[in-house]
Amino acid sequence: MRVRLPFNLWMIEVYSHLSLEETMNNSRESAVSRLSRVDLSRLPMDGGEKYNRLIFEKSPYLLQHAENPVGWRPWGKEAFACAAAENKPVFLSIGYSTCHWCHVMAHESFEDEEVARTVNQNYVPVKVDREERPDVDSTYMSVCQMMTGSGGWPLTLVLTPDRKPFFAATYLPKRSQRGVPGLIEILEKIAELWRTDRDGLLRTGEEARKALLQLESIAEKAGSLDEAPLKNAFRQFQKTFDRQFGGFGQGPKFPTPHNISLLLRIGKRTGEQKAGIMALQTLQALRMGGIFDHLGFGIHRYSVDSQWLVPHFEKMLYDQALAVLAYLEAFQFTRDQFFAQSAREILEYLLRDLAAEEGGFYCGEDADSQGAEGTFYLWTPEQVTGILGADLGTVFCRSYGITEQGNFEGKSIPHLREDITELSRRLGIEENELSVGLAEARNLLFQAREKRVRPHRDDKVLTGWNGLAIAALARAAAVLDDRRYLAAAWRAEAFIRGHLREKSGRLLRRWRMGEPAVPAFLEDYAFYGWGLIELYTAGFDTEHLKAAVALADETETLFRDGNGSYYDTGADAEKVLIRGKSLQDGAIPSGISVFAWNVLRLGRMTGIRSLEEKGETLIGLHLEQANRFPSAFSQFLIALDFALGPVSEFVLAQKAGEELPEEILRVLRSRFLPRTVLLLHRSGDEDLERLAPFTREMNPVNEGAAAYLCQDRTCRAPVVGANELSGLLDGTAT
Repeated sequence: MRVRLPFNLWMIEVYSHLSLEETMNNSRESAVSRLSRVDLSRLPMDGGEKYNRLIFEKSPYLLQHAENPVGWRPWGKEAFACAAAENKPVFLSIGYSTCHWCHVMAHESFEDEEVARTVNQNYVPVKVDREERPDVDSTYMSVCQMMTGSGGWPLTLVLTPDRKPFFAATYLPKRSQRGVPGLIEILEKIAELWRTDRDGLLRTGEEARKALLQLESIAEKAGSLDEAPLKNAFRQFQKTFDRQFGGFGQGPKFPTPHNISLLLRIGKRTGEQKAGIMALQTLQALRMGGIFDHLGFGIHRYSVDSQWLVPHFEKMLYDQALAVLAYLEAFQFTRDQFFAQSAREILEYLLRDLAAEEGGFYCGEDADSQGAEGTFYLWTPEQVTGILGADLGTVFCRSYGITEQGNFEGKSIPHLREDITELSRRLGIEENELSVGLAEARNLLFQAREKRVRPHRDDKVLTGWNGLAIAALARAAAVLDDRRYLAAAWRAEAFIRGHLREKSGRLLRRWRMGEPAVPAFLEDYAFYGWGLIELYTAGFDTEHLKAAVALADETETLFRDGNGSYYDTGADAEKVLIRGKSLQDGAIPSGISVFAWNVLRLGRMTGIRSLEEKGETLIGLHLEQANRFPSAFSQFLIALDFALGPVSEFVLAQKAGEELPEEILRVLRSRFLPRTVLLLHRSGDEDLERLAPFTREMNPVNEGAAAYLCQDRTCRAPVVGANELSGLLDGTAT
């Protein structure tokens, strides 16, 4: 299973820290940046002749549509009041700023005067950024899936003035083509039906609302926790595993790192080697394929083919964070530096291109630049040799698959089919010489690429996605023993604490250009809580552990239903049609599942049994639902794996004021111990003793740091030093 890349990370650090100013100077100013500087005080409420009402918004996606002739309004009471007053249906379009097909539909239709006339005459048009309002998106995506059997973005709906949907689709061309109905024809037909058969449309809308309510009210019944769903998930992954290229199913293929994390846990629990093989082969294929950016690092959104070659080129913050966590666990699972190096590379991209000066992280980067998808990332042999010269350029092209015919619209996506040993043998070049040469080539090509027009970057900061980034950075700081990552995680957490909380303490979801907005959702609370737990485990600041427990309490107040489960939206937030409960994973894990995992871990870290009980109850309520198709509930099953145990609690005890016991920590952090929690008790740490009273009696031994292991609520005698701890771990199932 071992793979070695044709370069080392230290070889590329010379170019991986370009300043924000240098990067921005090399890119074209985006329309979003330009519109963000418009003097809004001089505009009328409707935006005037040049703009629509979206000009007053902060969302980059909404601003992308502020100059459309379509008279867009943001989602809100005013839009629906207008629809009721004018007796018109609502034309709802949902997307996000880095969505390729959203751009296509915008250019074909929403920038078109003919489409604008049809929409403006017959509808009240409303735009929604799905990343700002996942509640709106989730509600109407469910409708689209019920009505059409599929979903995606751009998401297109028509609603009654009281928000009930009676038509749903995704991308639509302007005019009918190749059997696909066109937007204009559809909107004209619906407008006619609104005049002649409105009762029929209203009945459809009411039926859709009732169907949503039925989805939300699926009976939940407590069940006992057992391993059956884990075994079923393994069997499902086996059936769909691509033995040739890694991953699951055929194209399009998504990274879905939480599937990898689950498989590693199944392998750890059962000893089933095939689980680990599926996980590791997939991670290797991802890193070597075109879905990975081989020059600037970071992972693209998904691959359109089964070979991981041709990606959808957008890069999202959550994909980077989740992939880092999976690669770090694979490193612990195997001790193979390939996986550690892959995690470092993704973090290089995250810190270089997605970090905000204020401390948080931006949402992602577009697939498009210069009006086409992937332009920023593609190469021809002529371009490569023009920069590298004939000799080095030829070696690079042969190594990274850059050919005259290309593999994407006449150009080539850099990718690897072989590791350094196989490349060296095929090219007849000594390994070290080849590695050094390719590192130099990548350096020069990266610098040249930075002069190209960059894809648009969505520069809003979302609490939940930043929680995932904090978790990834903190875990990397611990596993890779690199304090730089911990410092970045601290800054991001401080940003959330300082910029995304109301005075009342209520967490908010979005920040952009100094403006926080939108009450946070369950996923924001859960992902931020995950970040806080990882931050404590990496840096042992008791304030982070206290904050995680307090956040769990807030989650209980805002989101819990009457049965022990949790809604997506807070009790104090807008209710679209339903409050929604999202258990199944998508590109990001389910908020319910992450929250269950959080409270299970916090219960063990603090000894607060009620926290554990919340997690166990939550898993029991949804276990039957998850067991029907367990491979779609990976994060939920990660929580189940923890709940089933055995869980080990390690408490490191040391004198106050001493440096961290690094050798002992390295022993713990070098191993894959997914059902282990870790605390540090410094003598006299009253905050920790109040939060976790059982640590009070755990003290240094003979003035030296000691490690206490408790398992199945029974504690063993402390051990001193790394060697004793290694011996203890070797004889203990954790």
